[in-house]
Amino acid sequence: MRATLTFLGTGTSMGVPTLGCTCAVCKSADERDSRTRPSIALEYGAHRVLIDTGPDFRQQAIREQIASVDAVLYTHSHADHILGLDDLRPLSFFHRDKPMPLYADASTAAVLRRIFDYTFSVDSKYPTSARVEIHELSDGVDLFGMRFERLAVRHGDAEINGFRFGCAAYLTDMSEIPDATMERLHGLDILVLDALRLTPHPTHSHLEKSLEYVRLLGPKRAYFTHMSHEISHAAVQATLPENVYLAYDGLKLELDIA
Repeated sequence: MRATLTFLGTGTSMGVPTLGCTCAVCKSADERDSRTRPSIALEYGAHRVLIDTGPDFRQQAIREQIASVDAVLYTHSHADHILGLDDLRPLSFFHRDKPMPLYADASTAAVLRRIFDYTFSVDSKYPTSARVEIHELSDGVDLFGMRFERLAVRHGDAEINGFRFGCAAYLTDMSEIPDATMERLHGLDILVLDALRLTPHPTHSHLEKSLEYVRLLGPKRAYFTHMSHEISHAAVQATLPENVYLAYDGLKLELDIA
């Protein structure tokens, strides 16, 4: 089975351009330097699965003409990965005989229920709440014929979720990849990694560190995401190995998932 992976957003939590900044990347005319908050969409068969719904999800969905979503997986509970949940509302209203499933670990589920209390509370009187339902994310989940394997990564002091699906893996917001997860990342066609900036950061991987992970894991192709305004697309891309690329908003990749 073939799938299309679309980078809905490839920016850091503040996005690029960053508010109040007049650096060369924030003022760049290169559309690849304009980055909304990070997430991806996977389309296969007649289905679409999202990983994260950031605060820019509405404009991303309009840009990509997303008219339906079948499920959402969450990496963790930070604002740049969850605040677009409310924009699932219209997509959850139409032609659905049951709630749209959302998959999250226990800590992320607790945050979703607290922030979106009017959606999940049994006492909510809000008439047009999103018709969604949270499911516990354990080792992974089978969705419409594809296995999404949950992979633990470090985000500073926190443990969050990456995902492997078929011959691809998506690891955003990671500062370290534990040995047990490294073992699950060999033999990939596509590896997507956090590469926040040029210099080290306490809770994110930076460019050289992500390149070292690519060297260790040997995917056929690697793509970097969750990038700040320190990363100039044209300038940095010119320095990368031939199988390593900077992702950009709207980039589409074709991959085999079975």
